[in-house]
Amino acid sequence: MPKAHIPVLKEDKPKKKVSRRIISILLLLFVVILSVLFFRSSMSKVTEIHFLGNTFTSREQLIQVSGLKIGNQYFAVSPSKIESKLLTVKSIEKATVEKHFPGVINIQIEQFPTVAYELSAQGTLQAILSSGATVTVNESGIAVEKPILTKWDDADPYKAKLSNALAQIPNELTADISEIIPSPTASFPDRIKLYTRSRFEVITAISILKEKVEYLNQVIETEQPGLITMLEADSYVPFVAATNDQDGEKATTND
Repeated sequence: MPKAHIPVLKEDKPKKKVSRRIISILLLLFVVILSVLFFRSSMSKVTEIHFLGNTFTSREQLIQVSGLKIGNQYFAVSPSKIESKLLTVKSIEKATVEKHFPGVINIQIEQFPTVAYELSAQGTLQAILSSGATVTVNESGIAVEKPILTKWDDADPYKAKLSNALAQIPNELTADISEIIPSPTASFPDRIKLYTRSRFEVITAISILKEKVEYLNQVIETEQPGLITMLEADSYVPFVAATNDQDGEKATTND
């Protein structure tokens, strides 16, 4: 008796392909729905903005310049673009933007160092920065033991050069300088006159201030108040000696 032929069942491949396609569509739809819900939630928004290290510029000004605000899309915030915008502020030397999920933006501000102060025509105290920029300060922005510039014209190119020179000198070497005024001559157009807290009067030039300031401090530490000249040659004349000479001349005249 011949054996019965049993047909081999074929796999239903089209049905499996349809099932996988449906699952893929459902997964994609699920991801889209989750994405929409997430980007509408507070977790996708900027919820906190912190500025650290700013004393010359208010938070409101920095917010305006940076373009940041609470409620902005967190993932749309570009640290490099924010940093570039903040560098347009004349008091800021460097800005570092850090994002911390969810929603926190931390911005570290590094300002140009203050090298001196001056009083404006309106009587407000202004800080002169190492960049040559001038900014209005409040009490929290005042650095101690910095010289005050007086009688300087804002258009004077040597004012910016002086700021740059002071920025290159360690603070301990300029701490005793209380006032700096311009005193140009034909031979030294950048000639300046310094007054110190220890009652010395100093004549020097901006172009050589950095190399001469050590001599200034040596005299201040070891001598009585007097006139110090630091130009092509250095010299020191005590005020006491000058006073005594004048008294001697008067006594001789009276005799």
